[in-house]
Amino acid sequence: MAGAVVVVLVLAVLVVVVVARTAIVVPQQTASVVERLGKYHSTLSAGFHILVPFVDIIRYRHSLKETALDIPEQVCITRDNVQVHVDGVLYLKVLDPERASYGVSDYLFAITQLAQTTLRSEVGKIDLDRTFEERAHINVQLVNELDKASEPWGVKVLRYEIKNITPPQDVLAAMEKQMRAEREKRAVILTSEGSRDAAINTAEGEKQQVIKASEAKKQQQINEAEGAAAAILAIAEATAKGIRNVAEAIRVPGGYEAVQLRVAEQYINRFGELAKASNTVILPATVSDVGAMIAMAMNVIRAQAPPTSSGQ
Repeated sequence: MAGAVVVVLVLAVLVVVVVARTAIVVPQQTASVVERLGKYHSTLSAGFHILVPFVDIIRYRHSLKETALDIPEQVCITRDNVQVHVDGVLYLKVLDPERASYGVSDYLFAITQLAQTTLRSEVGKIDLDRTFEERAHINVQLVNELDKASEPWGVKVLRYEIKNITPPQDVLAAMEKQMRAEREKRAVILTSEGSRDAAINTAEGEKQQVIKASEAKKQQQINEAEGAAAAILAIAEATAKGIRNVAEAIRVPGGYEAVQLRVAEQYINRFGELAKASNTVILPATVSDVGAMIAMAMNVIRAQAPPTSSGQ
């Protein structure tokens, strides 16, 4: 009876072991490489699978997710013989689990070593001053070289990013001095350019001011000349009109006698004004004959008057 119990227990344990080794559940985004009698047989994708007991065995398991691989810091020498410490991050993904299992013993270690050697080679092609601005170029070159090398391993290198580039302390101090000198140089140049532009603008403003002032003075003189000319013309026209009116008035009946009276009045008034304005006594040549003076003035008027028509 005891022997039968032992046999049952042994059979139960054997069944459990067989089920555990044959019933396999592969998680999502995971691949399992199956060997049959030590030889590659198949690659199991996500899901439930049954293996042949004691014949099939899962030898490798691979994650099909994108993986970030840290590339340790290393010393690189630039083209101008300066040592810099560079580290980065590599992003990769397994595309072919079979080749990733049998193409290389450890694809992560192989890619890490290849990334370090390729990085040293790329940094050695450029000068220290350009290493910071050439990061994108270095990243692209690294991805191209690593992708070509890792293709037989069934691994796809997606991208590489440099995290830090650290030069020695003395080089950093020299670079800081250089950058400070460049900034001071740019500041001096900008200040001198600003002073030059300000002087040019001031001179241009003064030039425009002088031009505007001269144009304004010119226009003022033109306006004054035109005003004076208009005034002279107006006075001349008024004088001519007055003379024409006097001439017309002389030709009407009684006009000549009115002119004689007007001339006599003006003669007497002017003579009286001269006597008041000075202590000197001014006497006409013919004081006793005022009529002769009037007659002389009328003769002048008559000589200047236009000839009258025969009917007048």
